[in-house]
Formats: sequence, structure tokens, C-alpha cells
Amino acid sequence: MLIPDKFHDECGVVAIFAHPEAEKLAYLGLHALQHRGQESAGIATSDGMTSRVHKAMGLVADIFTEDVLSKIPGTLAIGHTRYSTAGDSALLNAQPILVQSNKGTIALAHNGNLVNAHSLRARLESQGSIFQTNSDTEVIVHLIALSREQTLPEAIADALRQVDGAFSLVMMSADRIIAARDPRGFRPLAIGRIAALEGQSRDTIVFASETCAFDLIGATYERDVKPGELVVTGPEGVSSMFYSSALPQSSCIFEHVYFSRPDSTIFGRAVQTSREQLGRQLAREAPVEADVVVPVPDSGVTAAVGYAAESGIPFRFGLIRNHYVGRTFIEPSQSVRDFGVKLKLNPVRALLEGKRVVLIDDSIVRGTTSRKIVRMIRNAGAKEVHMRISCPPTISPCYYGVDTPSKNQLIAANKSVEEIRQYIGADSLAYLSLGGLKRACGEGEGISYCSACYTGKYPTSVVDVEEILPATAPR
Repeated sequence: MLIPDKFHDECGVVAIFAHPEAEKLAYLGLHALQHRGQESAGIATSDGMTSRVHKAMGLVADIFTEDVLSKIPGTLAIGHTRYSTAGDSALLNAQPILVQSNKGTIALAHNGNLVNAHSLRARLESQGSIFQTNSDTEVIVHLIALSREQTLPEAIADALRQVDGAFSLVMMSADRIIAARDPRGFRPLAIGRIAALEGQSRDTIVFASETCAFDLIGATYERDVKPGELVVTGPEGVSSMFYSSALPQSSCIFEHVYFSRPDSTIFGRAVQTSREQLGRQLAREAPVEADVVVPVPDSGVTAAVGYAAESGIPFRFGLIRNHYVGRTFIEPSQSVRDFGVKLKLNPVRALLEGKRVVLIDDSIVRGTTSRKIVRMIRNAGAKEVHMRISCPPTISPCYYGVDTPSKNQLIAANKSVEEIRQYIGADSLAYLSLGGLKRACGEGEGISYCSACYTGKYPTSVVDVEEILPATAPR
């Protein structure tokens, strides 16, 4: 089994209010968000009377056939595509979670990670709550059910005041869609609108982790759900309340570095703009004499475009990615060196032979993949290989919904830049500075970022997380 040498995406959520084919729009929205999680997916729907849910392990297009969608019709829908960041990779942890409670039927989908889930769960279990999953998301459901508040929005607000960490949530009752973000705004969540179709009495309101989902379903981006905000969309219209006082904003900067699609707007800023600026800033900070700029596809492409534009060195696709690599494959019994990387990437010898290459990627995690890629490019005849990384060295794990290795598996936490250069076999290696990263992503222009993975300084306490989520466990 190959050990991945990339950060794993977190999750993607989508919600649809007031559309005759809400389940199909949710499916399309999840399809656009597939890059945010590939382990499981689910959709919950309501027609105003009956709530239904279907979820399974696998990819969105494989799970939601026309036959499956025909069995979960609704005018309201929420959807989730998952990579496990808290709780096992198993169907029991797939979302949305659909429950019957004293507040009515509630479905919930969550992107993020709660840092106090362990202590909350222990308290709830001591009070008699019975958990069906080992996902931190279920804690929120129990807190809502146990709230003494009379209305569902107030009960949700009461629950969210008790949890800490990262959460962008979409929730569904029989006739309402409710969306919320944590007070620090770690994870993105956008609001869009589809103009009423002929015969419809109202516009369709949609929510999604990224605006690229809106483009597919024909929605217009309006704004982000604000940190600490609860947005309720129901028969009476759209209303908003703030369940928490403001906290220092700590939006995840890695959304701009890697996670989000370049065609999305995240935290009010175009990802494409940020990534090109990352590359330009990297070229200013770490220039090198070379013949060609080559990205590691797909993660390094946009930054490489910026590096090439700023440096004047030609951009070329010197590595070709095989987009049809599945989760399983037959490996030859006689071991092929670097088989896993060769399965996904192949060098273009005609572009690399005799060239001084600037190799651009977004990060180095364990270093094993970078080492194999450098060796691959050298074997294709490159004269020199200069590695450039469009973010600072990653020295600490994330506790806010990104699956990162433990500190002892992060190469930059244990080796100097020169030691990493020697390990991966590059002629030179340079990372973007933290200041350069923040400037490229627009910090100070109405946004502040969490950069704990580069500094080790966390916006919240992480003690509880370390209790429930050992460093070697999936998060």
C-alpha cells in the first residue's frame, strides 16, 4: 500500500433550499467539490413532510446513480463529501447525519474538526447520550437535542456556543436550511442564489464550501457566511443571527495554497489570484538561473505559472499526470522502483533532457514523493533540478480539519532546508517565506489567516484533540 505524501483534503458541504430537483443540484454541487474528499459521500433531502438520506463509501458519481437519486426526491437537500479528519474511514461516519429528536428531524453535514469533542462526548455519555458514530460531528447533534432552547435555530446557537474548533455546517429540518461557521472562520462557506424558474414562487438559496459548485448549478455567489453567523433559510425568507461574539479571524491559509480549486473564490478572494501571486513572490525570493519551469501536477501548476511569469523562464508541462489512477491497482511482482509515482506521473524527456529545471510544488510533507520526482526528472536527462515550494516549511500538524502527519513524520519539523535538499536530491531547494505567503494571499486586506502548520502556534488549545486523536490516527 502506498503511503500518501500529500495533505489530505478535509470535506465539502453543499445545501439547496427551494428547488424542485434539490437532490440533483446537491449531487452536482458535490461533484464539483469531489476534490475535498473522496472516501464517502451522502445527500439528505426533505419534501416538507418526509426526510430521506443516502450515503455510501466511494466517489460521488459512483454513489449517486439516477436510480438512487430518484429514491430521495426533495425540495431541500444537504450533501457532504468526506475525507476522515475525525473518526474512522467507515460508512457509519459518512455524512450527513440524519436523526429524529425532540426538535424534529435534523440532518447535519460538517467540514472541520472540533478540538473539544472528547471532553464534550465524555460529558454527554455520562448524561446518558448514546452515540452511533465515532465522528466529532455527532457531538453537535446531541448538544442540539439536549438544548433547553425552544426553537431549532436557538438550540443550534446554544450548541455551537459549547463547541470549539473549526466548523462550517449545513443543517436541514423539514422545511429549513440552516448554515453556520465557527467564530474564527477557519473553513469556507459561501451563499449563492438561483433566480426563480418559471412557475416557481421564490429564488433557490444555496450554500457550498466553494464557489466552483455554484458555477456548475447556475447559482450566483452573493457572500460568505460570516464567522460566528447562523443563517436560517425557510418559508419566511432568509434571516441571520450571530450566536457568538467576534474572535480573532483564523481562516485556513492552506485553502489558498492547495485545497480549494483555482476557479473558486475563498474567503472573498480568488484562489487563482493567490496562487499566481505565490509563484511570483517565490520567484522574487528564490530566483535561479534555469531553462524551464515545470510544475508538479496538479498542485504546483498555478504557482508555476506565476513563477514563470515573474522570472521570465518558460513554463512547460514536463510532467504528465495520469488522471485515471484508481484506489487499487495491480503491481508487478518484481518490484519496480518508484512504482507509485510512475503510476501517476511521467516525465516528458524531450522537454527535460539537458535542461536546468525549476520544479514547483505547493508543499513537501514527508519528502518521499519529492525525492522520487526529482530522481525521475534526473533520469529523464535534466542537467539540474531546483526545487521551489510555494509555502513555508510545514512543521506542525493541523487540528482544524486537515489530515496532516504527526510531527515526527513531517520532514521539515526534523530536518533543516539543506538536509531536506540533500534528502530529495535537488541541486537547490527554497521555500516561500511566511511573510511572502501572507502577502500573496492578501492578509491585511480584510482577512487574517491561521498559519499554525508553519509556526506551531495554534489559535485554540489542542490538548483535547491530542487526547482523542493520537498523532498517528487519521483526523
